[in-house]
Amino acid sequence: MSAVKYAELGAFLRSRRERIRPADVGLPAGPRRRVPGLRREEVAQLAGASVDYYNELERGAGSQPSEQMIAALARALRLSADERDYLYRLADRPVPVQGGPASHVHPGMLDLLGRMASTPAQVITDLHVTLVQNPLAVALLGDQSGYRGPRASFVHRWFTEPAARLLYPEADHEAQSRAFVADLRAAAARRDAKDPETGSMIRTLLGVSPEFAALWAEHEVAFRRDDRKRLLHPVIGLIEVNCLNLFSEDGRQRLLWFTPAVGTESAGLLELLSVVGTQEVSAAKRTAGSSPRQRG
Repeated sequence: MSAVKYAELGAFLRSRRERIRPADVGLPAGPRRRVPGLRREEVAQLAGASVDYYNELERGAGSQPSEQMIAALARALRLSADERDYLYRLADRPVPVQGGPASHVHPGMLDLLGRMASTPAQVITDLHVTLVQNPLAVALLGDQSGYRGPRASFVHRWFTEPAARLLYPEADHEAQSRAFVADLRAAAARRDAKDPETGSMIRTLLGVSPEFAALWAEHEVAFRRDDRKRLLHPVIGLIEVNCLNLFSEDGRQRLLWFTPAVGTESAGLLELLSVVGTQEVSAAKRTAGSSPRQRG
């Protein structure tokens, strides 16, 4: 990156930070707020970066931010699609194609996600790539942010990695497989026929998973709009939930949220999940703080 781009990157981040009110991103205004918009430490917290690293970026210094960090900053600052692309170009990083882990999330979906503090919720793509999760979704489903390439899709992992199926009771695996394949066929049809991401994913799964190939040959088509799921949590055990979906206008992104299934003990279990999840996150932060970790 050139010095000019570093300086422009810092100025752009500062201008976007100053236009956001804390309430816009689910933060309390607090007393004695002397600066417009968010504080630097608040942006760093929202983006999962260290305060020192973010301060360096705004000063036009520091190391070149990674594609993952740019995506996190774009979400934290509620950037539009054009602003997000501009940020990538300032950082001399390729603008990611729509559908991958760094896809732009519409600010409206992020706003809704931020207002769902008491229920597990996340935004995924139509290929089941998780883009962003709230803390309760991480506690319920595990952290999905670390996957890259084809493995970023939960459907890909479902048919290629046995560990992915531990989230569901074995008795439910066949039904889940059918639902995933039918949903993928519907998503592929909605996308452009020449879409390389979808085509590559389908070809790979046809070649490595006989189960996927057999189900694909049945030509079932159905978007997953709402489901009743049984999920296995490693600490709490079996939780029955309703999984509801809100689709973006083009159908490529979905906001998922999970509510307790009526007639079960899941309401109490989800409340317990909030306690367990908080403890696990705190433990993870303590572990991260005890060892150096690169940011950006």
